[in-house]
Amino acid sequence: MTTDWDIQPRSPVCTACRQPFADKARYHTLLTVAGAGYARQDLCDACYRGAAREQVMSYWQGEYKAPPPPAPEAIQKDTAETLLRKLVAEADPAKAPACYILAVMLERKRILKHRDTVTDDQGRELLVYEHGVTGESFTLADPHLRLDQLEDVQRQVAALLNPAPAASPP
Repeated sequence: MTTDWDIQPRSPVCTACRQPFADKARYHTLLTVAGAGYARQDLCDACYRGAAREQVMSYWQGEYKAPPPPAPEAIQKDTAETLLRKLVAEADPAKAPACYILAVMLERKRILKHRDTVTDDQGRELLVYEHGVTGESFTLADPHLRLDQLEDVQRQVAALLNPAPAASPP
């Protein structure tokens, strides 16, 4: 005989009234038989008092612990996007590898979408990106980076994103 496990996490809101649980608020959980499986209800005190208790196969109460805020991203999306916009506006060919790395980072974050690769009239490959929210287009020269160049370019991008504080005069 096999058992199908249906893991249902604690809800951040009361199942009945849909009010969010406050941090350290008491909640009540009822596990009932529902069809071929089980149904979990997480209830606030008020809704628990009026809840039907037929077919309850398990009950417990606990103290709601609000989840911690998400950890900050190693590289903030806004910072990477802002830097890319700045570098594209500068149009410095020496910064093309940094632009490429930033565009790839934003593509992985699903902010930019690679739409096309075209060749301009001078034979350069251009990567066409579209901003997913604003619909803006970004055209970047493909720097054709080699694997042995990536580490240096990543350091350059990190330095541009997190510039070292200026040394104070003695």
